[in-house]
Amino acid sequence: MELIKPCSSHIENLMKWFSCEQELKDWTGPNFRYPYDLASFSADLNLDSLKAFSLVDDKSNLLAFGQYYLRLNRCHLARLAVNPSCRGKGIAKELMMRLSEVGTAELKVNACSLFVLKHNKSAIKAYEKFGFSESDYPDKLPIDNCIYMIKR
Repeated sequence: MELIKPCSSHIENLMKWFSCEQELKDWTGPNFRYPYDLASFSADLNLDSLKAFSLVDDKSNLLAFGQYYLRLNRCHLARLAVNPSCRGKGIAKELMMRLSEVGTAELKVNACSLFVLKHNKSAIKAYEKFGFSESDYPDKLPIDNCIYMIKR
């Protein structure tokens, strides 16, 4: 597996992972257009301003996608998604491990954070298994019904 910059075919594939507006909003949070096309989806991912990565196999098949940025002096992981056909195979752990390594090194920080919606039990379980734990957020949470998690 390799963590690489996403190409347009990866974004086109990623777009197929969401079957309805609610699934998309659960993944992206607010301010993401629906319905979408390649141009709007790419623009809403903020690919020019946020670090984005595709986790691919040795044949360049998209296994997972994720982004990170600096938030509260931590590498904040965002928009983590695993290809539906690859779930339950340790891909989320691999994605988080690689994004955390790259992000903490680039941002020169030693901890990571993320937001997750309270009803996304499978994601919460994966994040806890990777070492994230729920933490207080120092301000009003930017999304309703979400949890702030950190990993030191």
